[in-house]
Amino acid sequence: MRYLPKSDSERRAMLEACGVESGEALFAHLPGEVRLGRPLGLEAGKSEYEIVEYFRARGAENAAGYASFLGAGVYYHYRPVLVDTIASRGEFLTSYTPYQAEISQGTLTSIFEFQTMLCQLTGMEVANASMYDGSTGVAEAAMMAARSTRKRRLVVTRTLHPEYRAVLETYARHQGLEVVESGYLGGSGGLDLAGLESQVNDQTAAAIVQSPNFFGVVENVKAAAEMAHGAGALLIAVFTEAVSLGLLAPPVEADIVAGELQSFAIPPSFGGPFAGVIASKERFIRQLPGRLVGETKDSRGNRAFCLTLATREQHIRREKATSNICTNQALIALMATVFMTVYGKEGLRELAEQNLAKAHYLAGRLPRRFSGPFFNEFVATSGGRSPEAINEALRENRIIGGLPLGRFYPELEDCMLLCATEMSTRAAMDTVAEVFCCG
Repeated sequence: MRYLPKSDSERRAMLEACGVESGEALFAHLPGEVRLGRPLGLEAGKSEYEIVEYFRARGAENAAGYASFLGAGVYYHYRPVLVDTIASRGEFLTSYTPYQAEISQGTLTSIFEFQTMLCQLTGMEVANASMYDGSTGVAEAAMMAARSTRKRRLVVTRTLHPEYRAVLETYARHQGLEVVESGYLGGSGGLDLAGLESQVNDQTAAAIVQSPNFFGVVENVKAAAEMAHGAGALLIAVFTEAVSLGLLAPPVEADIVAGELQSFAIPPSFGGPFAGVIASKERFIRQLPGRLVGETKDSRGNRAFCLTLATREQHIRREKATSNICTNQALIALMATVFMTVYGKEGLRELAEQNLAKAHYLAGRLPRRFSGPFFNEFVATSGGRSPEAINEALRENRIIGGLPLGRFYPELEDCMLLCATEMSTRAAMDTVAEVFCCG
């Protein structure tokens, strides 16, 4: 009874309405063998102060105070204080779908700015108001390509994030799409362009290439696009590390870009929520899932915003909808928008340069598995020890290590994917190198 938020007088009133005198009488009709016959084995309730202190203590036992070199699609970056200050404002935190443009100008404006910045970042001409995450963004981009080309075959590089590939395969299975994987070069860790070309044919809707790829290697997106277009297919360019776009050339040769904005001031948070990206050339605009916000003028001639295109089932007939995506990650996308506003073009480039420099410093002290150019992530070999044993030794030094790759790539069982960002200190990187080399 102590866990039910009812007073004694309220309980008596309810029992009286049921025509019984006690809670025991209320359950008297149940057979004794199915009744517990004792209080639940739950602790007494705690005050708010005790709960806060409990979680602070658990946080101190967990990742607080640890350096992290774990990337693989979720990255540890600095979060400007202004991000939460803006995102916590009531007009953003509690807002819902902006159907009524008259009273939703703030939300519509932020989404419009988000779309504009994404086009600048990716080199595309149109972008929607975000997706759930990068994996669903890739799957939606693949279905977009299939609808646009009326072809059913998708060629995916094996260096696309393994979890993105798994989500894509789930989508494709129930859409009647064929997914074919193309390998990577064992020396560079990059795209096997000849192998990809052999898989792409006149029945292929799109080739899907990630850069930097899952091993951190920067791919030749232009060459991949020329190959795909030569076969009559589209190219879908994917990214998981958005900070790389501050330094690398945007994938303007691609037809569709999909990816993840977690790096832009969105905390790892045990895996979500994140904000996905999908942008494309303008000729594919009516195949974009979700919704787009556009600029117009109100009755007085002032600048105003409204939902311009919404190809989702809440707005049009279900059989005509591009996707069953019924919402977006507006609040999380707002965090990314504030981040891009705070850093600006020059700030984002400087941030990317810091990531590049620190990752190359660390890689220079470790045995690299692949020779291809990389941004802030790379694959290191474990030198005869298991990656798990190295990670255990790193934890003893209050360091979260990299991702053992044998889980996704059996041929790389002795390899680990490591990431260094602006948050990585020289002391922590030197400790990683010492643990790798000396145990």
